[in-house]
Amino acid sequence: MTNFPIDLGAYQRIKLDASVPTLTAEQKSALQANIQLCRDAIVFFTSTGAARGVGGHTGGPYDTVPEVMIMDALFRGSDKYIPTFFDEAGHRVATQYLMSVLNGDMPAEKLTQYRAAHSHLPGHPELGFTPGVKFSSGRLGHMWPYVNGVAMANPSKTLFCLGSDGSQQEGDDAEAARLAVAQGLNVKLIIDDNDVTIAGHPSHYLKGCSTAKTLEGHGVTVLEGDGEDLDSLYANICKAINTPGPVAVINHRKMCPGIVGLEGSTHGHDVVSVKVALEYLETRGHTAAVDFLKAVVPPKNTDTFIGSSDKWDANRNVFGDAVVAVMNGMSEADRKEKVRVIDSDLEGSCGLHKIHAAFPESFISSGIMERGNFSAAAGFGMEAGKQGIFGTFSAFLEMLMSEITMARLNNSNVLSHFSHSGIDDMADNTCHFGLNNMFADNGLSDGYATGLYFPADPNQMKAVVAKIFFDPGLRFIFSTRSKVPLILDEKGNEFFGGDYHFVPGKDEVIREGTQGYVIAFGETLYRALDAVERLKAEGIDVGLINKPTLNVIDEDMLAKVGNSPMVLIVESFNKKTGLGSRYGSWLLERGFAPKFAHLGTHKEGCGGLWEQFPHQGIDPVGIMAKVKELVK
Repeated sequence: MTNFPIDLGAYQRIKLDASVPTLTAEQKSALQANIQLCRDAIVFFTSTGAARGVGGHTGGPYDTVPEVMIMDALFRGSDKYIPTFFDEAGHRVATQYLMSVLNGDMPAEKLTQYRAAHSHLPGHPELGFTPGVKFSSGRLGHMWPYVNGVAMANPSKTLFCLGSDGSQQEGDDAEAARLAVAQGLNVKLIIDDNDVTIAGHPSHYLKGCSTAKTLEGHGVTVLEGDGEDLDSLYANICKAINTPGPVAVINHRKMCPGIVGLEGSTHGHDVVSVKVALEYLETRGHTAAVDFLKAVVPPKNTDTFIGSSDKWDANRNVFGDAVVAVMNGMSEADRKEKVRVIDSDLEGSCGLHKIHAAFPESFISSGIMERGNFSAAAGFGMEAGKQGIFGTFSAFLEMLMSEITMARLNNSNVLSHFSHSGIDDMADNTCHFGLNNMFADNGLSDGYATGLYFPADPNQMKAVVAKIFFDPGLRFIFSTRSKVPLILDEKGNEFFGGDYHFVPGKDEVIREGTQGYVIAFGETLYRALDAVERLKAEGIDVGLINKPTLNVIDEDMLAKVGNSPMVLIVESFNKKTGLGSRYGSWLLERGFAPKFAHLGTHKEGCGGLWEQFPHQGIDPVGIMAKVKELVK
């Protein structure tokens, strides 16, 4: 630990016995020292993520340090526990990494590469990927049901599951609570209730909801206290351990207690800014950590992309602007009567905050309840002429299959925006990849219309929204976390600018070619365009097709492509379930047999940002290499 600028060797490895529910002066002093040490370390190494530009989360792991320090001491004092810090708030991954270091599974200096590409320290814990990490948390609010099963497999042991008021909003936890109570499972929930999620305060947007009362209603024994009162916290955890069956210890505190500029703020949910971290570390006297943080240089993607403009924007935000533009053309009465936007705590990430600001009367701020919120949007859009609008991350689309089917069976009108599609800029890594978006088209061939749209740049996003906004049925628009450049035509003009009009179901020729075609969409298009232009410069005349409507066959374009020498599908979706998994069948069914290949996401991520694309072999270099194989 000598190369880490905060002395983690000062950590005191004390033992605690839950049969003694009071702390001695020495135990309390050691715990307090450990808490401060670990909180300082978390502020420091998570802020390196901010300095490096890969983001991260500081507040959650910082908040729960007292609970974790007590748990660690209990694990050391007895073998009656499963000594794993199960946590259903996966973004609290800094806890797992810090404890891995303290337990000797990896060197402390590794923490300074938090969320960096190829560091094996992604934004959520991944079992087998990071030394010392003992579980994969997946997405928020998915861990407690899993821990129930671990408890069944270890009936003589006590298990802890760290939770939060945000993770408890997920429907999985209601089911987990009922099963834990019915089976008397020895699971102890340690819940950080700081009244903060990404977009706001649960006490404001879910008025009347109480985590404690909800759990009590399921039959769980609930103990409440001040998470910053160490004596009370320890006594409650001991009482939970000594009480048979599931018990929830709910710890109330402000977000980021003691961090000036973040305490009680929603900004504490995400990564601490470098400015705030430096001020905190300076106040704490961590001069070496301050110097280290000041010296962090963010990696830059120096690649340039031929065929694209130097103007970049985030389609996930442009979606909100485009919806506002359409709604501006409606009367106030029509907006209130016919449009309802339902958020799932991600309005700032999905562009819905633009609609919220412009038309608050049509906006509903809601919790981390994707299934219920989607169905509510669908119910609003059940009547002809009414539109429910829904938005969340693409990774969560997999949670909504049943609700999507029900919406289709009820002929609902829903315009859904799933941002963070694919893998680009996804330091959260594999569990947050938006890979299986094609699952949204899960109806029968004679069912109600479903459209899957993935615009390639901001101009096309605006055109897509304007065209399909009032269409009936289910419409899914996808975007990425990353910014994308404007696509240019062969003369250097904006391809989707000027008098461009989007036509649903029609593919678009971006570049012609005599030796075959690359087919791409979304954020893969500008990379494929770069590859195609460079191949042409080398004398390999391949073309490029944009397929913005993912699930509709353009028969004319299919024939054009099918009669060419070769076809290469390039996408960031799951290679098993994406466009390429369908396109080959479409060709064969019509008697076309060009050389065919498919590039897509096929392995666990590497963390970082743009580095995810070359890691999967779907960057321009990978595309060019595959084309050269096909045209031999």
